[in-house]
This record gives sequence, structure tokens and C-alpha cells, in this order.
Amino acid sequence: MPVLPGAEPFRHEGGDTGVLLCHGFTGSPQSLRPWAEYLAARGLTVSLPLLPGHGTRWEDMQFTGWQDWYAEVDRELRALRERCTRVFVAGLSMGATLALRLAAKHGDEVSGLVVVNPANRMHGLAAHTLPVVRHLVRTTKGIADDIAKEGSVELGYDRVPLRSAHSLRTFFRLVDGELPQVTQPLLVLRSAQDHVVPAADSARVLSRVSSTDVQEIVLEQSYHVATLDHEADRIFEESYAFIGRLAPSIGKEGTAARG
Repeated sequence: MPVLPGAEPFRHEGGDTGVLLCHGFTGSPQSLRPWAEYLAARGLTVSLPLLPGHGTRWEDMQFTGWQDWYAEVDRELRALRERCTRVFVAGLSMGATLALRLAAKHGDEVSGLVVVNPANRMHGLAAHTLPVVRHLVRTTKGIADDIAKEGSVELGYDRVPLRSAHSLRTFFRLVDGELPQVTQPLLVLRSAQDHVVPAADSARVLSRVSSTDVQEIVLEQSYHVATLDHEADRIFEESYAFIGRLAPSIGKEGTAARG
């Protein structure tokens, strides 16, 4: 199936500091593209891949699971490591969960983490019924487009394949057990109002990681897809400042790129 217009992956060759951006469940690179372009304009090498089963139609997604999504970002991280001296990983929602696992598994090869509304578990009745219901019902309503800013739209599926949702549930449990292996500097940006992922998930991540350099920022005017919402610019600026603190050379790279 052809990729939906706007859902294409994004890559930019910049300096020797790289950033891997991971989009969310049923979403696409479109939700993070302004962020990717912001970092690229400042001289960073940026990779924003399209996860398997995403960016086309929900029917394609039902044949993919967490192993496919993680394998894609793992390959991108390894490619960035060959190109860059430092690599940072960032993500939104499930993309944040992917980023956390990359940090847990790759250790010092990841210089720092930026996560926006990280997802850690499934909540409510669905968490308990999903293992059975997925055999009886193919899909449920979509979760895309939770944005406060009028006129801002997320390109995501309007249906969620329950087979893939069950795989995501398994992935959340796996990564929760791996969080103590995360030791890198961590920046968490959390929306005060999020209709997809509750604040408890960010709190769980913060309580489980072993990172000692940790910062949490609450976004008061944004919903779940904060990277397309009122405070998107703040996310971009804070993440760039975070990376710049840990990789001071990017200021020179950014000056060269803009000059």
C-alpha cells in the first residue's frame, strides 16, 4: 500500500550529533515532523522513521506487532551510531516507550532521552479483556487527534486493530520491567490534560528509571499529541536545550547550518 501523503519518513544529514525520533501507535512521522525539521534546521542529523504497519491503512497494521516496530527504530539507531559521535532518542506516546527500550538496551550508545507523554500501560477494562476480545472483534475506535489547538490535525488511523493493541500491551509490560536499566539523562514533557495516556504513566516511568539527571516539564495547554499542539515550540526548544547541554558542539553545528 502507498504511504499516506504526509506520513513519509524524514531524514536529514547534519553534524555529528544525531537524534532519532519515534512516532506513536497508529500515528505516523507527520506528528513529529515539525520537531524533526526544527532540529534539522539547527544542524543536527535527524532520523524519523515510519514504523511498520503505520502510515497506510489500519488493515496493514493488524499484521504487525511490537517486535516489528522496535526492530525498525533499533536499525535506525544503529545507523545513526555509525554516522554520529552522539545520538539522542526521543518519542511521543508509544514512541517514547520505544525510546526507553532503546536506552535500556543500548546503554552508553544513547546519550540522552526526551519523551513526550510516555505510555507505560493500558488502563481500564480494556487491559483485562483484550487477550480474549481480540479473538472476537477486529478493531475498536481510533485514538489519534487528541489535540487542543484548533485546526491542528494528526494523521493517524481511525480504527485500532485489537491484534496490534494486544501486542502493544505485551510491549508495555516488557519495557516496564526494563526501566531500571535506563540510566541516561532524561527529559519528560507531560500534558496536564491528556485523553489518551494518563499522568500516572509518566509518574511510573520517573519512579522506575535509574537516571539521576532527570527533568519533568508539565504542558498546561496541550493534549496528548503535544508535538502538534499549543506548546509544540516549547517542546522543540526544551529538547534542543537539553541536547545542547549534553553535546555542547551542536551550537557550532547549528550556527554553521543556519549561516
